[in-house]
Parts: sequence; C-alpha cells; structure tokens
Amino acid sequence: MSRKIRVHYPWNKTPVKGGFFVPSLNLEQTKEDGLRAAVFNKMKAKATFVVHNGRLGVLFTRVR
Repeated sequence: MSRKIRVHYPWNKTPVKGGFFVPSLNLEQTKEDGLRAAVFNKMKAKATFVVHNGRLGVLFTRVR
C-alpha cells in the first residue's frame, strides 16, 4: 500500500527569478502538483527535472 506524501511548495516565500528544489522519484506528478500550487497562488512558474547534490527531483523557478 502506498501513501501520498504532502509537499509544501513555498511559493509565497520565493522571490521573482528565485527557485527551490523538491526531491522526488515521481517527477511528472511532482511537477504537476508544484505548478498547480503556483497557479493557486496566482504566480507564473516553470519546472525543470534536475539532479541536485546527487538527488533526482524537480527545480521550480518563479517567473513572475
């Protein structure tokens, strides 16, 4: 049985052109959830799949 882990996306604390990294094995779902959270907070964002410090995940960047 798998359970869903809730991730807090700190969009309100992220400055324009700033970003944050979310480690994940399920990249597509993490990208979709993070961008949905950005839209909910009325922000434009982009997501990129990266390896950061040896961890696979998604790098979110605030555009506007």
